Amino acid sequence: MEFGTYLVTQASLSEGRSTSEVVASALEGGVDVVQVREKDTTARERLAVAREAREQTHAAGVPLIVNDRVDIAVAAEADGVHLGDDDLPVAAAREQLGEEALIGRSVSTPEAAREAEAAGADYLGVGAVYATGSKADIDDEEHEVGLERVREVDAAVDIPFVGIGGVTPENAAEVVAAGADGVAVITAVTAAADPARATRKLGEAVAEGRKRREGTDPEGAA
Repeated sequence: MEFGTYLVTQASLSEGRSTSEVVASALEGGVDVVQVREKDTTARERLAVAREAREQTHAAGVPLIVNDRVDIAVAAEADGVHLGDDDLPVAAAREQLGEEALIGRSVSTPEAAREAEAAGADYLGVGAVYATGSKADIDDEEHEVGLERVREVDAAVDIPFVGIGGVTPENAAEVVAAGADGVAVITAVTAAADPARATRKLGEAVAEGRKRREGTDPEGAA
C-alpha cells in the first residue's frame, strides 16, 4: 500500500469548504490515503461524512480510514481505523475489524512505535514532527519531536509510517528523507487556496524525499 500523501479531514479547518469538497480536490491531486477525523462533530454527523467519503474514495481506488472510532469505521465500511492513546487497543480493534483491515496507531517515541508494531498495527503516524495548531490536546512530549525522532522510529520498526504535525509541501521532503514513508496533513490541504494543487505539491515533495533517502538526488541531499 502507498502511504505517500495522507489527508486527515477536518471541516472546521477547511476555510468554509465541506469535507466532501476537500476530499474531491485531494483525490484530484492524487492523494494516497484519506482519513476522516472531524473531531468536533457528533457520531451521527461523522458517520454521514465517512459514508460520503467512502463513496468518493472507493470510486478513486483510495483507502479510507476513520479516526478513533471503530464503530464508525464498521458502519461506513471503511478500510480501517487510526487509533490514539485513548482509543481501543490495536488488538481489540483487530478483533472487531478483521485481519484485512488497516489499523494505524499514533506514536511519538521509538518505544511506543515498537509496542504498536508488536500489537499488530499496520502503520504508524509519528509526530508532531513540527509545531502544529491542529491538535489542541497534544502532550508536551509529543510537541515538535523533530526529524531525529523520525530517524529513530525508522530504525526501530519495520512497518510503514507517516510523519504528521506541521508538515507542508515545503518541508515534507525532509520528513521522508529522514525515514518516513509519507506525510499526513490536515491544514496543508484543507486550508490551502487550491487543495488539489497542494496535494500534488506534497506528492512531489514526498518523491523528492525518497530520492534523497535513496541517494539518487545528490543535489537535494543534506
